Amino acid sequence: MNLNYENCKICPRECGVNRTVKKGACGENDKMRVAKIMLHYYEEPPVSGTRGSGAIFFTGCALRCGYCQNAAISHGKNRGEIYSAESLADAALKLQKDGAHNINLVTAGHFLPEIIKFLHIVRPQLKIPVVYNSSGYEKAEAIRALEGLVDVYLPDFKYTNPETAKKYSAAEDYPSVALSAITEMVRQTGDYKEENGIAVRGTIIRHLVLPSLSHEGELIMRRIARLFPSARVSIMSQYTPQFNQTGDSALSRKITALEYNRVLKTAQNSGLLGFKQLRDSATSRYTPDFEK
Repeated sequence: MNLNYENCKICPRECGVNRTVKKGACGENDKMRVAKIMLHYYEEPPVSGTRGSGAIFFTGCALRCGYCQNAAISHGKNRGEIYSAESLADAALKLQKDGAHNINLVTAGHFLPEIIKFLHIVRPQLKIPVVYNSSGYEKAEAIRALEGLVDVYLPDFKYTNPETAKKYSAAEDYPSVALSAITEMVRQTGDYKEENGIAVRGTIIRHLVLPSLSHEGELIMRRIARLFPSARVSIMSQYTPQFNQTGDSALSRKITALEYNRVLKTAQNSGLLGFKQLRDSATSRYTPDFEK
């Protein structure tokens, strides 16, 4: 893969922008910017564990979800600080020293050249897994460039319908792109594995249940069961309407218990293993404060 910021085609949008001069479709230039580094306790149990996940939140995003809980950093508002691969390695090692169960790279794909450099520097010094936390909107060849550098993939699988993906995330190609990316993730990591309750290998596929769209969630569960039986699923109920900027009144409410349970039951009936959320997670208190 051509890891080139000067005619950037790293993400599926292939904007071709010279990011050494101006921002690309991801909202970022060629400088790796980090919004927050923290011990994060609100991921899946085998990711957060008891001591927290060593989360590194990057700014910008190739996707444009109109209901993003992290919109304060994902929509190109230049928050955070610029890091080199070397300084980020120092920060990751501090997280390890502070007791993090893993190093959790949150929405890092648009900085892939620096991420690969960073991982080559830090991995020989890590005694904990590397988690790659993704929207799922990534090129399969970009994921292939990470082979041997990531232990656990944590992608979203948001939509099966291109029209829904276009309406809510401005990415009509999301279903096919995410499917290809997740296929590569599962190929790399193989069977899911935990040690002492912490994920050390494999892929955990997340799906956020949206209001009035539980039928898509059901389709996604069946597709995962058919294509990725070695993965785990995480069925999320935390959709929070206060972040809705789509203008669509269908997203102006929380999901119902019926909607969530419909997706959960489909997963169970399909033989999938994984994780569910309490419905009181649909609140902004689970979103990190990016102002601090």
